[in-house]
Amino acid sequence: MAVTGPLTVVVSRRVQRGREADFEMLSTAMTERASAFPGYLGATMFRPAAAEDPEYRIVFKFRDRETLAAWESSAERAELLGEIKALLQEPSEREVLSGIVTWFTLPGQNPVQPPPRYKMTLVSWLALYPAVTLVFLLFGDLLARLPLPLRTLLVTAVVMLLMSYVLMPRMTRWFAFWLFPRGRSDGR
Repeated sequence: MAVTGPLTVVVSRRVQRGREADFEMLSTAMTERASAFPGYLGATMFRPAAAEDPEYRIVFKFRDRETLAAWESSAERAELLGEIKALLQEPSEREVLSGIVTWFTLPGQNPVQPPPRYKMTLVSWLALYPAVTLVFLLFGDLLARLPLPLRTLLVTAVVMLLMSYVLMPRMTRWFAFWLFPRGRSDGR
């Protein structure tokens, strides 16, 4: 089944000691170039969690597979990528994610390794239930006057925006102790 929605790309790069400032400057330039491309939805760079582990994680999003492919095959990206590769201890690792898994990422944790599905489901429900209840509490009378398809469209749009940009980032931090237990292996 082909993914047609937004895609999150997680790139892990181990930078040579003493080259961090150069790497961060080039990464910032890469983000600035990507932001000019159609379909670009944003990027975040997570610095190494500990001095003994020089791994940076860059998480960026594109609207769909086509806009991501256009960026990844661009001359603008290729030029800086060559300079970045010269600063690395080893080749980059890259993972493309889509769907609910992208809600469950934390700095200092390997975002490529999501929590178990039952944990993601429970934490999502803990955010979803009060969000839907609040929407109906605040706007229930207004929504009741609308036809069901329009009502559903509006409620789901508001709830998805709240989930993606407000609730799930907080819920992931608040429940990190359970979602990402310390003893868990990160697959390296």
